[in-house]
Amino acid sequence: CAERPVPRHSPLPLPRSLVRVMAAAADLEAVAPTGALWGLVHDFVMGQQEGPADQVAADVKSGSYTVLQVVEALGSSLENPEPRTRERGIQLLSQVLLQCHSLLLEKEVVHLILFYENRLKDHHLVIPSVLRGLRALSLCVTLPPGLAVSVLKAIFQEVHVQSLPQVDRHTVYSIITNFMRTREEELKGLGADFTFGFIQVMDGEKDPRNLLVAFRIVHDLISRDYSLGPFVEELFEVTSCYFPIDFTPPPNDPHGIQRDDLILSLRAVLASTPRFAEFLLPLLIEKVDSEILSAKLDSLQTLNACCAVYGQKELKDFLPSLWASIRREVFQTASERVEAEGLAALHSLTACLSRSVLRADAEDVLDFFLSNILQDCRHHLCEPDMKLVWPSAKLLQAAAGASARACHHITSNVLPLLLEQFHKHSQSNQRRTILEMILGFLKLQQKWSSEDKGERPLSAFKDQLCSLVFTALTDPNTQLQLVGIRTLTVLGAQPDLLSPGDLELAVGHLYRLSFLEEDAQSCRVAALEASGTLATLYPVAFSSHLVPKLAEELCMGESDLAREDGSTKRSRHLRCLQALSAVSTHPSIVKETLPLLLQHLCQMNKGNVVAEPSEVIAVCQSLQRVAEKCQLDPESCWYFHQTAIPCLLALAVQASMPEKEHSVMRKVLLEDEVLAAMVSVIGTATTHLSPDLAAQSVACIVPLFLDGNISFLPENSFPCRFQPFQDGSSGQRRLVALLMAFVCSLPRNVEIPQLNQLMRELLELSCCQGCPFSSTAAAKCFAGLLNKHPAGQQLDEFLQLAVDKVEAGLGSGAHRSQAFTLLLWVTKALVLRYHPLSSCLTDRLMGLLSDSELGPKAADGFSLLMSDCTDVLTRAGHADVRIMFRQRFFTDNVPALVQGFHAAPQDVKPNYLKGLSHVLNRLPKPVLLPELPTLLSLLLEALSCPDCVVQLSTLSCLQPLLQEAPQVMSLHVDTLVTKFLNLSSSPSMAVRIAALQCMHALTRLPTPVLLPYKPQVIRALAKPLDDKKRLVRKEAVSARGEWFLLGSPGS
Repeated sequence: CAERPVPRHSPLPLPRSLVRVMAAAADLEAVAPTGALWGLVHDFVMGQQEGPADQVAADVKSGSYTVLQVVEALGSSLENPEPRTRERGIQLLSQVLLQCHSLLLEKEVVHLILFYENRLKDHHLVIPSVLRGLRALSLCVTLPPGLAVSVLKAIFQEVHVQSLPQVDRHTVYSIITNFMRTREEELKGLGADFTFGFIQVMDGEKDPRNLLVAFRIVHDLISRDYSLGPFVEELFEVTSCYFPIDFTPPPNDPHGIQRDDLILSLRAVLASTPRFAEFLLPLLIEKVDSEILSAKLDSLQTLNACCAVYGQKELKDFLPSLWASIRREVFQTASERVEAEGLAALHSLTACLSRSVLRADAEDVLDFFLSNILQDCRHHLCEPDMKLVWPSAKLLQAAAGASARACHHITSNVLPLLLEQFHKHSQSNQRRTILEMILGFLKLQQKWSSEDKGERPLSAFKDQLCSLVFTALTDPNTQLQLVGIRTLTVLGAQPDLLSPGDLELAVGHLYRLSFLEEDAQSCRVAALEASGTLATLYPVAFSSHLVPKLAEELCMGESDLAREDGSTKRSRHLRCLQALSAVSTHPSIVKETLPLLLQHLCQMNKGNVVAEPSEVIAVCQSLQRVAEKCQLDPESCWYFHQTAIPCLLALAVQASMPEKEHSVMRKVLLEDEVLAAMVSVIGTATTHLSPDLAAQSVACIVPLFLDGNISFLPENSFPCRFQPFQDGSSGQRRLVALLMAFVCSLPRNVEIPQLNQLMRELLELSCCQGCPFSSTAAAKCFAGLLNKHPAGQQLDEFLQLAVDKVEAGLGSGAHRSQAFTLLLWVTKALVLRYHPLSSCLTDRLMGLLSDSELGPKAADGFSLLMSDCTDVLTRAGHADVRIMFRQRFFTDNVPALVQGFHAAPQDVKPNYLKGLSHVLNRLPKPVLLPELPTLLSLLLEALSCPDCVVQLSTLSCLQPLLQEAPQVMSLHVDTLVTKFLNLSSSPSMAVRIAALQCMHALTRLPTPVLLPYKPQVIRALAKPLDDKKRLVRKEAVSARGEWFLLGSPGS
């Protein structure tokens, strides 16, 4: 480092020529400063006031003074023999330049630079202000060429940077950064002298604020190809001395510098050039071998980063030591993080070696490295106790995953060994472990096979692999079967590994596993998933071998149902339906499975089968799963739609017709839950239709309901007309739910025929008595169509009709409930699309909270307005759902709810609390938190409401707030503890569970606030420990345990 110059106590001469030269540079005469400027300068320099500096700078920017006049006014101060006076003078000039550097002319900059360079030789008290002035000048766009080099040379020669305070050292780094950004070519002209000079500046830096800047400078030196000359090792030493970073930020640090910031910044430097390799790699090996966990992690992560820029040349000599260190960490470490980083580093090392291009006469370093790994790991795979088998497998797989070459090399050596070990061990657990390792290598081979299509290293082992998998699938151990299923899926995903015979065997095993009993449910689910995956790849095999078996099983199931056999037969029937839907992943298979499912449904309808609703629902659920899979392929989607929808509608219409003979099945088809299942099928089959195809379908289905046009239905010979809207029977009216499922799932740009008539019929049906299901379905259908209808005169007419119908219905006692349902769904349809009328309808709904008959329903209606539906008004069904509609509803209506609560009579206050609780419970918590102080008292009052729905909704709202707003909630801790404990004895199990979860969440509040309540809570929570419900006891144990630990060390 440069020696510090001897302080001078006499001022360096400041010739008056500086003022004259600057005046000449500006082509001006040296104009005498005004009296006001003299006064400001005097106040700053002699009066030690800070304000005048900003005033002078502001006056210069406004044009009141020039920089030349400021220099003239400072003349005596800059020449003063007292160092402190000179320092104040230069400080004022520097502060003005920092704010006004853009106003300087080129020649002014030249002479100011020369002046400041000269002042670097002045007394040490002056140096900080001089550096600030140079920083200002380094920002000048008019800085002439050559002066940046001159300034840095002067700093390197005259200033001992590390003896300066932190802020002044930061100023030096800023000067260097500014020049590197704007004068790069000039600085590169200094060659290695610039690098050496910066090394002197940085050497010994300790402040983290400065280190972040210094590390960035070093990184730029390397990445922008500055000359390092003979100083590579010195540059490495001056930065690597901080490795590994050991920094703990002070509490309440205003600068916000974290340890990770320094770690990542230093790592970017160390891993920026291969020229550091010979110095860095020994350091990394040393730190990995240390006992400090953070040093191990940092070293392995840095090695990982280095591998991205290193090559064989840099790594070759250090590979044995690196491998030894990584192997030891994976074999012996007690930290999962160190193990993971070690494996990542091995992966990167192997990838780095794989990237290097070999010359014909060059040594294959990758082959040598992999041979070492195999030599040290393979014998552990054969140990009888299998102690180190997993660590060895992880190391081998980490290396194999790095490249196709590495994968082929390792797999071809390890796979025969693992196959042999599988047959040597007879215990299922040991076999499962070995098969999981084989599965890991197969997945890696699958990853690389797509890139290297010429290599098929698994082909030599395919017979052994298939035999091994089939052995696992027939083993009684469930866990081994699970791994076998996963292995079969991976094998099948690679071409040419499963022969036709193997495929037939595989399908047979999957068929068998799909019908396992309940205690092996995980295996059955895995088998169904594997069937779906492999059916996509091998549709012919599954069509030939699996679908016929399932069809036969389905026929047997029909006869079993007819004989009313036991639950086991029904269970097999259900699993057969699940298997049929699971394999419907290919268009050709769908064309076989869909007719089977529909035929099965028809057979249940025709025969005298005693079918429970659950049986029909199971078929519909299978159809829905097939519809979901068909959504990915437009052709399959249309096939499903035009095949399944007419069939379902025909069955439903047939069931709605009056029959002389009593049919249990037909009655079942009209039950609420069965129709809801059919709604899901029709909706799923419609949402992904193209507009053209949807238009074809809507031209058939809407006339069916409006005109009774049954021509497109299969087996359309019915005993009477289908007229759900014109004096139809209750059964026919119920089928409006199926119309709702279809028209409310269509794309918005599909034109619906006879829309005006349809809307009027729906409106009439929505207020009919006698069948709440059909009136609700009509109201939902009407609302769904309203939501999608474009704005205009027709929409306004429909809305006016709806409002008139609602008001008429609410005024008469007979239709009030139906009119309220219509009001609720129309309001939701308009709220979702931000329609202006939504506010009027919401106010009407709010007014009903005081109604003695409809008040509780109106309160529950707010839950519907704020929640997502599954059948209508969904984004998937193309509804117009605006973003943040909940936040808007909250802002527009909660103040009115609160006001209404305060003004309402005592007997209807619970309705307001219930509605408010529903709104807040479904509101995003970031929106609720700012409003919490004003609403919390109402939420606490809602806990005293006797309605269990209100209690549960409020508890669900409060639980996350206990964690997200502890300071606000702490103010009400006494009330919260009392009410939660009271509700832990509620007659409702759901309320008891929610109250105990809130008691658990209370422990997140500040401990000093809770400690006075600890004995009371522990005593009170002893009671729910004996609750008759297991789930309640579980929550009580969890909550009481947290309260026991409250205030204990480490809690």
